[in-house]
Amino acid sequence: MTSSAPRRTVLAAALAVAAGAAASPLAAAGEPARRPAPPVPETTPRRSKSPVDYHAWTTAADWHQGTGHGTRVVSGRRPGVALARPAGTTEYHDPHTGKTATWEYATWTSPVHRLPVPATEAVASWNAHTPAGTWIAVELRGTYSDGGHTPWYVMGRWTAGDGETDIRRTSVDGQKDGRSAVSTDTFALDDPASGLRLAAYQLRLTLHRRPGTTATPTVWRLGAMASDLPDRFEVPASTPGLVGCELHVPRYSQEIHKGQYPQYDNGGEAWCSPTSSEMIIEYWGHRPTRRQLAWVDPSYADPQVCHAARYTYDYQYEGCGNWPFNAAYAATYPDLQGLVTRLSSLTDAERLVHAGIPVITSQSFLKTELDGAGYGTAGHLMTVIGFTPTGDVIANDPASPTDPAVRRVYKRHEFENIWLRTKRHDEKGQVKSGSGGVCYLYFPARPAPAQHRVLRELGIR
Repeated sequence: MTSSAPRRTVLAAALAVAAGAAASPLAAAGEPARRPAPPVPETTPRRSKSPVDYHAWTTAADWHQGTGHGTRVVSGRRPGVALARPAGTTEYHDPHTGKTATWEYATWTSPVHRLPVPATEAVASWNAHTPAGTWIAVELRGTYSDGGHTPWYVMGRWTAGDGETDIRRTSVDGQKDGRSAVSTDTFALDDPASGLRLAAYQLRLTLHRRPGTTATPTVWRLGAMASDLPDRFEVPASTPGLVGCELHVPRYSQEIHKGQYPQYDNGGEAWCSPTSSEMIIEYWGHRPTRRQLAWVDPSYADPQVCHAARYTYDYQYEGCGNWPFNAAYAATYPDLQGLVTRLSSLTDAERLVHAGIPVITSQSFLKTELDGAGYGTAGHLMTVIGFTPTGDVIANDPASPTDPAVRRVYKRHEFENIWLRTKRHDEKGQVKSGSGGVCYLYFPARPAPAQHRVLRELGIR
């Protein structure tokens, strides 16, 4: 486990969930009723100076704006960038296999994206196809508000597989320049109180393949969420708006996998992130094939959760809670895309849910701060799937003793506070970070009109 950058939720600490979850009370465990979704408002005003900016390159025009060396733009249903001819070769020593290999590579560098509001943090995320024997590296270089520049920070070395010809997907520790640093998946300034900010950034892709082959990675989405959130221990609850709707999302418990495949983040008791991801992947109609699941012990229930844990695992972080790795895993399924961003309130989540898009949220809390949970955690993922008629949150909480017990109802003001705050006190009274509204969003490559409209109004395209 790496040291924490400011506001970085330590997701591997979800191990602390297990002891209390088995005895936690079930809230509203009945089968969710089917309710027609109310119409989504045509427009919702957005603040011109939002403290959160998500920007992505996804279209053929976007990819043509960047600078490629050995890459080509792929057109079609999902435009992307691929390796056309090697720009050179490089040797990579994989610290997790001990192997050193030679790779052909090509690069694509984005234009500079200037932030509407200079930021203190940034998280990159991507969607890609990586056949066996290929991988990608995603890097970020920032421009400080005083005109200086960061180094090229590695935000992830990623491939979908873990076969003999693959590297092991990994974050990179120890990256810093005395003014900023990267903790697992999050770039953060060392001292936001100094006034220094990230004013702009570029992203760089390096596409790798085995020499002499024609295989290539293809990247369809590349983006980053940058934010400048105030330090806050308390966040006022939003007023319920689009309520009385619940999505039919499969229910999976991480707890029933306790002790299974401990090489992946100590087994199921720490699998809140991949379990949440699997629920939403299946909500959209996808799941691993029988052949893909052949490696899982046939006596285990819900083998697809084991599969998600294996293929979201970050070999450096030694956990399955790397945010962009989960989004990238979701996007390995046909016509599904995923990203990491922040939302400003449960009002935003209401609009997404009413458009048919569940929201995976990251939060940390004491046992006394979330009625009905029955546990406390330094970092945990669950999925917002609906809202009661009075505006309380209906969540699929994987820290539950059984699959049927996963559906919970949590008080709106409690849930919103533990999700949106950036500072909190732990059980010893020490100040710790909160996620500040971090979420995963998974949705179709071609969203329905109402979904597209809501995503666009939230700054996502």
